[in-house]
Amino acid sequence: MTDNANYESEGRIVLVRHGETEWSRTGRHTGLTDIPLTDTGAYKAELAGTLLAGRHFDLVLTSPLERATETARLAGFPNAQHDARLVEWDYGAYEGLTTPEIVANLGHRWTVWDDGAPAGETPGESVAQVTARAESLLATIGPRALAGEQVLLFSHSHFLRALAGVWIGLTAAGGRYFVLGTSAVSELGYEHGTQVIEQWNHVRGR
Repeated sequence: MTDNANYESEGRIVLVRHGETEWSRTGRHTGLTDIPLTDTGAYKAELAGTLLAGRHFDLVLTSPLERATETARLAGFPNAQHDARLVEWDYGAYEGLTTPEIVANLGHRWTVWDDGAPAGETPGESVAQVTARAESLLATIGPRALAGEQVLLFSHSHFLRALAGVWIGLTAAGGRYFVLGTSAVSELGYEHGTQVIEQWNHVRGR
């Protein structure tokens, strides 16, 4: 990690993915289904907090879903403000399914980054919709980070990956390039005014 002395000179947006759940452990798409952390997920959420200890944050936001708010609490931020823009990608009819199950049902290749969630009777979000949600969030917090503030976000795998893609000038589909483990801590920042990835997928005890 960058020396703590450097954190005060430029703003950062720090991202924390929630801890393990039963669905994340088994690779099931978990969008808006509100399920709790496993015991392992709770323990590793506490470990994520050790990576944040001693740092000052001007703004702390969390997805309102339980797995994110509980991760925030266990990491030492029980008063994180809810922001609905931080919820996970809405997978619609693909909720609860694994990628192999979705591909088997469709009969052809599928990824959320290329195809988004399905339309139809149980529609989910498209890549364009998630891009717009990420842009809306960054329009709120980006200027604060540019002004030197430290912003901390607790959210979900696909949305945080999408957010990173949008941060560096791609669409939400750019999230395909950023693998992100449970309880991982990542950082978005600046280099000479350019929006960059400062750190990615740091997990305590790995």
